[in-house]
Amino acid sequence: MYKNLIELNHPLLLHKLGYLRDKNTNSSDFRNLMTEIAKMLAYEAMKDWQDLDAVAIETPMAPAKVDRIINPPVAVAILRAGNGMLDGVLSMIPIASAGYIGIYRDKFIQNTVEYYFKLPQDVKNRQIFLCDPLIATADTMIAAIDRLKSYHVGPIKVLSVLVSDHALKRLEHFHPDVKIYALNVEKEMTENGYLVPGLGDAGDRLYQTK
Repeated sequence: MYKNLIELNHPLLLHKLGYLRDKNTNSSDFRNLMTEIAKMLAYEAMKDWQDLDAVAIETPMAPAKVDRIINPPVAVAILRAGNGMLDGVLSMIPIASAGYIGIYRDKFIQNTVEYYFKLPQDVKNRQIFLCDPLIATADTMIAAIDRLKSYHVGPIKVLSVLVSDHALKRLEHFHPDVKIYALNVEKEMTENGYLVPGLGDAGDRLYQTK
């Protein structure tokens, strides 16, 4: 249905998602589940990686040539919920570097507000794995992608857990070149922009700040 969506419906991921949705899942388990899911999303996002270099090594048995990833991706977290995915992505791709974008939707001015932005210096032409577990209206995601593209980064892949049908339509319209990796598409949202059935406020549940 959506050209830019890669939906991961693996039974293990759906099992973990079920516990994320459960309001009785405590913060520690929620963080661990988010990390595990992020690892699998990173694995899937790396499947088509082409930038490899053949390196000569010595195995215990004989000389051999092995593939090594070069020009690794940059994992970028949208604060603060995206931080819950970052450790999982970096543990799966330890040679990746990281960046952070602090941005939110201000209901009074009807626009997004950026309060923090930090990327590695060598980000130009580097592939980006942009992490945010929940994409509802897509306002902050679109603004984050706009900012990243202003730095002339390479291809951008969004790693998420749940994304709304509404968000996918907007992302496909504004950024048709960006691929979204997610576990499920949510059809409904509340007036306040929460996904239904969703899993609540991911940041609050990660860090016990409700």
